[in-house]
Amino acid sequence: METNEGFEAPEINAFGHTFRDYNAESERQKTVEEFYRVNHINQTYDFVKEMREKYSKLDRIEMSIWECCELLNEVVDDSDPDLDEPQIEHLLQTAEAIRKDYPNEDWLHLTALIHDLGKVLLLPSFGELPQWAVVGDTFPLGCAFDQSIVHHKYFKDNPDIHNPAYNTKNGIYEEGCGLENVVVSWGHDDYMYLVAKKNRTTLPSAALFVIRYHSFYPLHRAGAYTHLMNEEDKQNLKWLHIFNKYDLYSKSKVRIDVEKVKPYYLSLIDKVIN
Repeated sequence: METNEGFEAPEINAFGHTFRDYNAESERQKTVEEFYRVNHINQTYDFVKEMREKYSKLDRIEMSIWECCELLNEVVDDSDPDLDEPQIEHLLQTAEAIRKDYPNEDWLHLTALIHDLGKVLLLPSFGELPQWAVVGDTFPLGCAFDQSIVHHKYFKDNPDIHNPAYNTKNGIYEEGCGLENVVVSWGHDDYMYLVAKKNRTTLPSAALFVIRYHSFYPLHRAGAYTHLMNEEDKQNLKWLHIFNKYDLYSKSKVRIDVEKVKPYYLSLIDKVIN
């Protein structure tokens, strides 16, 4: 694996707080906490199964990857304590930071560009789902909610908490079963993963892993749920750790010249997206 230490993470976000500080006193934090309260109550095993069945049909609308990127100009993520800018800025900041440090990993550049495109689920043409069903940290359903999940206290009102089968470490799963076989809270990550798979992309498995689990902070930040991983997951997690540094810390006020970088990303899209 190619490694690079060129990227230096800033210490504070655009609001003057440390990154992913869910306790800092601000109006933004109040919005974020309310988001997680509603998210933790409503994200249930049955809800996720229903959403995966509904959205795996991919029968909403057809558009190009770049058109989808531009559509994200209309989206602001209420779960993010570090960013209040349109999402396309974040996509290009992340992709360009990775491109600078990993110039030969073009699949990772494209992964960075498309990893958040599932947030179009917030828009009317894609169903206009509520924020709690689209963004935020993700976590498994069908097993116990790990204490590392942000604002864990609100799970007390989640209906799944009353199902004994869902409240052990393994829950309904077997140790080492592989994350592919674990039901994870529904949102933009899982939707974009389904889109990429069903469109027969030639992106490597590590790219699909990054797309699907980049918001799974209990796993890649706290080390929770590793007992459910298989060997392929463990290999792909190495790339997710690399990606996450750029995904989190490239959120800044530095503007990207979209028209300048657009031809490069269009060429990548043509190369790996059918």
